[in-house]
Amino acid sequence: MTEFRPTRFEILPTVIKNLLIINGLVFLAQNTVGVQFFDLNKWFALHTWQSSWFKPWQLITHMFMHGDFGHLLFNMLALWMFGAILENLWGMKRFLIFYFACGLGAALAHMLFLYNDLQPIAKALYEFPIEAQQQLIDNPLFKLNEPTFGASGAVFGCLAAFGYLFPNTLIYVYFLVPIKAKYFVILYAGIELWMAVQNSAGDDVAHIAHLGGAVVGFLLVYIWNKTNKAKFY
Repeated sequence: MTEFRPTRFEILPTVIKNLLIINGLVFLAQNTVGVQFFDLNKWFALHTWQSSWFKPWQLITHMFMHGDFGHLLFNMLALWMFGAILENLWGMKRFLIFYFACGLGAALAHMLFLYNDLQPIAKALYEFPIEAQQQLIDNPLFKLNEPTFGASGAVFGCLAAFGYLFPNTLIYVYFLVPIKAKYFVILYAGIELWMAVQNSAGDDVAHIAHLGGAVVGFLLVYIWNKTNKAKFY
């Protein structure tokens, strides 16, 4: 049985390094330029299809934005822990394809969920007078304009792939508690599913996006690894 214990940033392959840098720079921009001069959330965070703020490029750009430093730190640490191993295993090109495929899968799953969840609000909007519609359409507090951002969907894809390829590798939760990767992934996915079903008021975490990224990651690695599974153990 192999073991995986997170240590210092000793292994930093090219794609992972650049993703860390870009995410850090974008977060800096969000908290400087994005506060003073330009609403980055409006243009680059992900918005539901029913919002007038939705733009196609947001399916990609939202993956480089984060809500706060804790959000950024958690995602980047997880990306390094699991993504670096995958990039070293696959190489830059395949890992980059994998990463963005998981991010897109997560975004689409989240968008489908939002479309269904927000459809009553979208229908009600057009029952208002034109003047009221115009005020709501460009109001950042309007429910349809709530932004979604973060690399979590792509990171969950990396986690799912790691759990599939290295099921018996030990992950040290909080650097102390050892748990096999396959159980860690199943447990984490179960928690996300339960939280998504609960859909508690005030819970602004995109649980469906996390699950979408994990499913895409699992399917991709399963297809790629279908004929040579043994080489990864």
